[in-house]
Amino acid sequence: MFQVRIHGRGGQGVVTGAEMLSIAAFLEGCNAQAFPSFGSERTGAPVVAFCRIDHKEIRLREPIMEPDAVIIQDPTLLFSVDVFAGLKPEGYVIINTNKTFEELGLGEFAKKFRPERLLTVSATDLALKHVGRPVPNVPLLGALAAASGLISIDAVAKAISDKFSGKVAEGNIAAATEAYNIAKSALETANA
Repeated sequence: MFQVRIHGRGGQGVVTGAEMLSIAAFLEGCNAQAFPSFGSERTGAPVVAFCRIDHKEIRLREPIMEPDAVIIQDPTLLFSVDVFAGLKPEGYVIINTNKTFEELGLGEFAKKFRPERLLTVSATDLALKHVGRPVPNVPLLGALAAASGLISIDAVAKAISDKFSGKVAEGNIAAATEAYNIAKSALETANA
C-alpha cells in the first residue's frame, strides 16, 4: 500500500488534491481512498488530507501516521506543523516552493533521504500562470506522478477532467503537465 499525506491550508485545494489523486489511482486500476482531517474549517487554517493506494482492497480507515509521501502545499507549515512525522526513510517529499531544501533550512533533514525523492516545485506560480488562482494542489499531483511513477500524468489529466470542465480543466491539466515536466527534469539532474 502506498500512503500519501497532504498538508496545506484551507482554500488551497488540499482535500480536492487527495480526491483527484485517488481518482487517478483508480483510473490506473488500483483501489484508492481519500479523506480529510479538519481542525478548523476556516480559510487559511492548517488542513491535512490523506490518500491510500493499493492493488488490493483497502480496509484501513484511520489517518496516515507513516506516509510513503508527503506533499506540503504551504511551506509556512514546515516549522509550525510536524509535516514529516512518521515519514518512511524511502519516502517522497514534495514542497510547493521555489527554494531548495537548503534554502528552506532543511539541509540536514534532506541528507536522510534519497535526493531523487525530494522535490520542490513552484506549484502556486504554475497555478497562477495556467489557472489564474493560487491553488497549488494540481501541479503538486503532477510532480508526485513524476517522482513516484505511481500514477501517470495521463491519469492525473483524466482525473482533472472528471473533476473540472472547460477552461478550468484545461488550465489545471497544463499546470499539472508543466509541474510533471519540471519534476522529471529535476530528477534527471539529481540522477546524473
